[in-house]
Order: sequence, then C-alpha cells, then structure tokens
Amino acid sequence: MAAFPVRGLVEVLALTAVYLLAARVALSLSAEKSHICPVWLPSGVALGGLLLLGVSRWPAVALGAGVVAYAMGVTPGVGLSVVLGSTLEAVLAALLFRRMEGARELHRVRDVVGLGGGAGLGALVGAGLGTLGLVQAEVVPAALWGPSGWLWWMADLLGMVLVTPVLFLRRPRRAERSWEALLLLSLTAAVCVGVFAFPRPGSGAAHALTFLLFPLTAWAALGFGLRGGALSSLTVALAAIAGTARELGPFFMADLPHRGLVVLQLFIGITALTGLLLAAARAERRQAVELLELLATTVRAVHEGVLICEVREPGVLNTVFANEALCALVGRRREELVGTAPGELLASGDGGDRQRLLEALREERSLRAEVALTRPDGTRVWSEMQLSPVRANGEAVTHFVATHRDVTATKELQARLVAAERVAAVGTLAAGVGHEINNPLAYLLINLDAAQHDLAAQGTAAPEGVRDALACVREAQEGAERIRLIVRDLQVFSREGAPERGLVDLNALVPPAVRVVLHALRTRARLVEDFGPVPRVLGSEARLGQVLLNLLVNALQAIPEGDPGRHEVRVRTSTDASGHARVEVEDTGGGIPPDVLPRIFDPFFTTKGSAEGTGLGLAICQQIVRTHGGELRVHSVPGQGATFTLLLPPAPVQSAGSPQAPSPRGAGASRRAAAASGRRGRVLIVDDEPRLAQSMRLLLEPDHDVVAVTRGEDALARVAGGESFDVVLCDLQMPEMDGIAVYRRLQQEAPALVSRVVFISGGASSPEARAFMETVANPVLEKPVRPDVLLATVEAVLEAGPPESRQAAALEVVARGAVGGTRRG
Repeated sequence: MAAFPVRGLVEVLALTAVYLLAARVALSLSAEKSHICPVWLPSGVALGGLLLLGVSRWPAVALGAGVVAYAMGVTPGVGLSVVLGSTLEAVLAALLFRRMEGARELHRVRDVVGLGGGAGLGALVGAGLGTLGLVQAEVVPAALWGPSGWLWWMADLLGMVLVTPVLFLRRPRRAERSWEALLLLSLTAAVCVGVFAFPRPGSGAAHALTFLLFPLTAWAALGFGLRGGALSSLTVALAAIAGTARELGPFFMADLPHRGLVVLQLFIGITALTGLLLAAARAERRQAVELLELLATTVRAVHEGVLICEVREPGVLNTVFANEALCALVGRRREELVGTAPGELLASGDGGDRQRLLEALREERSLRAEVALTRPDGTRVWSEMQLSPVRANGEAVTHFVATHRDVTATKELQARLVAAERVAAVGTLAAGVGHEINNPLAYLLINLDAAQHDLAAQGTAAPEGVRDALACVREAQEGAERIRLIVRDLQVFSREGAPERGLVDLNALVPPAVRVVLHALRTRARLVEDFGPVPRVLGSEARLGQVLLNLLVNALQAIPEGDPGRHEVRVRTSTDASGHARVEVEDTGGGIPPDVLPRIFDPFFTTKGSAEGTGLGLAICQQIVRTHGGELRVHSVPGQGATFTLLLPPAPVQSAGSPQAPSPRGAGASRRAAAASGRRGRVLIVDDEPRLAQSMRLLLEPDHDVVAVTRGEDALARVAGGESFDVVLCDLQMPEMDGIAVYRRLQQEAPALVSRVVFISGGASSPEARAFMETVANPVLEKPVRPDVLLATVEAVLEAGPPESRQAAALEVVARGAVGGTRRG
C-alpha cells in the first residue's frame, strides 16, 4: 500500500512531462505571431495517459495545463478555465470510451467510433470552458466566441484522434514487410514535401497533389493496420500544420487565415478518421477471415462428414460445401458434390428416407436418421445423419447443415448379431423339436423292427397278406429312417452355442448339406457328387456345414428353374498338392460379372433381391473359413457358371481310418448273436417317455431281464433297495432328475454300476449337457437308436468282464454303428 502513492506520483510526473513536451511541439507549429494551433497535441497525450494509466492520474493533466497557461502569461481566471476544461475534457472522454467498452487496440470499427465520440464530447466541454474564460477576460470578443470555440474544439478533438492511437501502439514483434513500409514512408514524405513546402500558397497544383495523400493513408491503414494508419495520419497532419504555419501549402489563405485553419482541420480530421476506420475494418476483416479459416479447417479436419447446402427455394437445396470426410464417405470429389442436389446421394431404394427428408426441409426443422448413401460404384454406406437448419439473418432459413457419421460397421455388426440370434433361436428350436421327434421316432423304429422281425419269421411260405404287410413295414422303416436323418441334419446345421471343434470328415459332412437343398435343386439342375480321398480337418462340424449349405444354396439360386436336364451342380472333394482338404461347389449358372467378382465377399454386397439375400452369407462364410485357418476362393466365367473352392488345413493327427458303415443286419441277427453268447443280463431302462421305455423293454426282453422306469428317482430307489443290474440304459434329458444327476448320484451311492451306464440322448440342448457328453467316458447313443445298435451295445457291455473291458467293448460297438445311429461324446 505504501508503494502505490510513490508509483502514482511517478506516473503523474511522467505524464505531466510528456504533456508539456507535446505542448511545446504544438506551440512551435502554431501560426506566426499567434498562439492558435490547428491541432492541440497535449489533449491526445492527456486522453491516452488516462486510458493507459487510469483516470486517477487526472492531476497530471491539470498540472500540465496549468504550467502551459502560466507559461503563456494568461490571467488567473483564464488559466483556471483552461485547467478545468482540459482536465474535464480528458476525464470525460476516457470514461465515455470505457463506458462503450472500447478496446485500446482499436481493432473494431465500434472502438474507433467510441474514441471519436468520447473525444468529441470531451473536447466540447473543454473548448466551451476555455473560450468562455477568454470571453469573460475580454481576450476574445463575444462576437467571436463561436468561431473561437470551433477552432478550440477541433484542435482538441484532432489532438485526441491523432495522438491517442499512437500512444496505444505496442512495440512490433518483428519487422513486417520492411521494404513496403520504407517505400510507403518515402512516397508519403515526397508528397508532403511537394504539397506543403514548395508550391505557392493556394495554388491549384498544391490542391491536386493533396488528393494523393488519401490513397497513401489508405495503403498504410490496410497494409499495416492501426500502426500504419495512426502514424501515417500523424505524419501528414504534422506536415500540413508545419507548411500552413509557414504560409505554405494549399490551406494558407492570406486574406482569410481563419478559414484556412478550418479547412486544414477538416482535412486532418478526415484523413485521421479515414485511416483509423480503414485500419479497424481491416482488423475486423482479418479476424473474420481467421475465424472462417479456423472454422473451415476444423470442419475439414473433423472425422464426420459435413455437408452445407443453400436453400434455393422451399424444399430445394444446392450443395455449397463438403469436407474431406464426406467426400471419402461417398467416394466423390468436392467438385462433383458442389452445385448438386444432396438428395442425389441417397440410395434409390430408400423412399422412406427421401420422404422424411423432404418433410423436414418443408417444415424447416431438424432431422436425425440413419440413411443409406450410394457411391459411384453402386455400393451403399450407412450414415447417421443430423440435419440442422441455419437462420443466417435470424428469421428465414438460408442453409441446412448435415453431418454424416459412418455407421456401416455398426450396421454390419448388428446384422451379424441378428443373424447369430436367429441361428441361436433356430438351434434352440431344433434341439427341442429334435428331442420331441426323436422320442416317438425311437419307439416307432423299435416297434417297426419288431414287427418286421415277426413277419419275416414266417418265411417264404407266409400268406400273401403277411408278405404285403412285411413290405409296408419295410417302407415305413425307410420313411422313419429318412425322418431320423432330417432331424439329425437340422441339429447339425442349427446347433447353438459356442462351436465345438473336433475331427471332421468332409465326405461325411457333404451328404447332410445336400439333403437339405435337394428338394429345391431338383427343379433347377441335377446333382453330381464326386467324392475323393480327403484328410480330416480340425474344426466345427456345425460351422463348416453352414458354409457348405450356403455355397449349395448360392449355386441353386444361380440357376433358373425349368430346365434341370441342362444344368448341374457338382460337389467334388479331394486333396490338393499341399495336402489341404478341398471341397469344390460348381454350378452351370450365369456366372459372376467381372466388376462384381472382387467384391463378392464384402459385407452387405449382394446382387439378389431383398427377398433372397442380405449380402452377409458369403461374408460370414469367408469369416468362418478364415477362423479355421482355411481359404475360400471363387472362379467364374460369365455365362458358364462359377466355382467356389473351400481349402482347409488337415488336422495335426489323423485317425487310423474312416468309420465303416455297419453291416445291414437287423434285430433278428442281434438276437441270434445274443443267444449264441448265452449271456442273459439284467437291464434297467430309465426314460421319461413311457412308450419308448416299453418298446426297448419289448426289444430286450426275449434275451434279458428288463426293468423299465420313467423317473430317475425311481431308478435310484431300486438301486438303493438292493437290486442289481448289469446294464443301465439312461436317458440324458428328463424332467426333475436328468441323466447327468442320476450318473452323479450313482458315483456316490453305487460306484460299481457307473461303468455299466449307457446314455441315450435326443440332442444336447444346454452347454452343460454338451460338456458332459464330451467328457464322460460312457457311450452315448443318439435317438432314435436303431434296434441292432441297441442290442449290440447291451451285448458288448455284458460280454466284457471287468468294467474297463465293458466300456471299451461298448465304445467299439458305438464306433462301428456311428453312421446315422450313434455318436461318441
């Protein structure tokens, strides 16, 4: 606090010294034999000092004005009016400038207007008090109070307009265009000398040359801003005042000196204000250009596409700007977009999007929607669009701004998720339907087999009606077998959950896929299957089956209906030179055009109608094959068809050989084998389907003692009651207590019986069940179980002595009957 008065005193004294120096310069430029100054420079020093140092430094102005009045020898009354007027003038002008929120940089036109307005009002107070003191002291006649007040007011006003901006200037950071500044200074000095030094006073040549100073002042203001405009105006003003004071130049009038001073003041005022206004306009323009450049750079640099459109008439737009991101999104250059209607970017099939866009344009409202944009090559990209109206004048909508964010990858992911959910739903449905079909189908097969056995036992001497019944039973057996294969194929291709990996025989995987499409294929082409030796691969049977099924569906869709004798679909398996397993699906359809072929595996790319495809089938197939370490290739000749080649690496360890199909022996042969063995066992059947349990009991009872129950709890109760069993046939899926729970209870209560359990499954419908089937050592028979496989499995368990031998024997029977009847978990 103690340092502040000292600092303030120093600033007051410094400002007073500058004020007196400016007064000295002004008086030296006054007319000879007179103290009349066209420009009172101290007024500009006073205003500039108060704006820079604060209005509290007003004593410096009062002290400086008092010293000047005393030096000029005026009376105390005149001196007091001069001091009071000069002080109020500077304080009032400073307060008004700050009130108008003027900036000292004068980089806005409003700042220049604020400076001029504050200076004009302040000078009016100062000139009024000063001339009033002169009139009262009879220094100036009362009749000349008006002209004297004008000269005083203009002198103070011009002093503030000329000097204050110069005081606001800061030291330049670096010399900018020094050669241009030097040239401008030289030209200005030359014109000033030519106008205000040599010509005869009042000559026409001097008046003509005066006009050259205006373009030079404009050059200084527009080229160098406030610095150029302020310094140029001050230089011209000092030159004009000096020449006029020495009775030179166009503004000296010997007969009317006061009139000449007025003209001189008007010239200086116009020159100064023009320079300041041009400098402020140049600063505003530069700021606006920099802001626009920043905005344009920002818009160009953003990752989202930006499209700006001008409203030509209601509902009609014309593109005026597009950033790089939008150009990259739609695959076009900016020159191709500017001047076009933005609606041309929308895909042709999106009538709903066009309608919503037109409604938003007509109603002049915002719109947020996902739209499909078309590229020059015909492909589509999905964009999340935000359309916003722009009211440039605050009333009517003049432009629309649309931002576009590429959501193609998101749409692809959503489509994949939907496809995955559909597959999972179909898988769940297939598992449930398969289980429900397999249960009645199982006892249907067993009963048909029993009926066939009884009818065939009558031999060739049987009546004709018996032989006809035997033929019907055999046809029914064939139909039931076809139902069993269809259910199994449905479960293979629609299996839900994580893909299970194991050894996959592609030769065994092709027939189920063929059976699914065979009905639709018959009306289009004949099917040719060409199987060769092919190594087993490590992968998911369901996923690879999905790939084969999709390739077959694409092949049949490429062939028109109505001429099956002309076309064919050929499925060929082989091993290529590198040892990879190869599957080829070849069709004789129309082929794939060359411009479409490179994009055949792109997501959402399709040449089919919306009812036939989404453009995801081949993309998903490619992804599945790549996850298996393989490759999916395509070769096509337009007009001759296409060939898709699936290459998969062989599994690291191959099995000794492919499973052989069992010999077509029936239940009678199995019974003869059981009778020959002489081993009669005690079998426990646990299945929640009473008819299936009864059918299995009837099948086994001629050779074994059978107990059938429909609940897991009942089976455990019999074991706990002391009953002994040689074989336990247990269904995996049952209400309340399933086969897994029965197995785990047996592990605790009757561990010796665990190895004699044979599971019967209608299809694992849960991850827990699939994991159990994969890890359990016991054999697992798939429903519907063929009677011969069931009998052979029971006999294998009975014939083996120790538990380990029984398990091995049963698994061997399961492996021999693996084709279509059983599977190993």
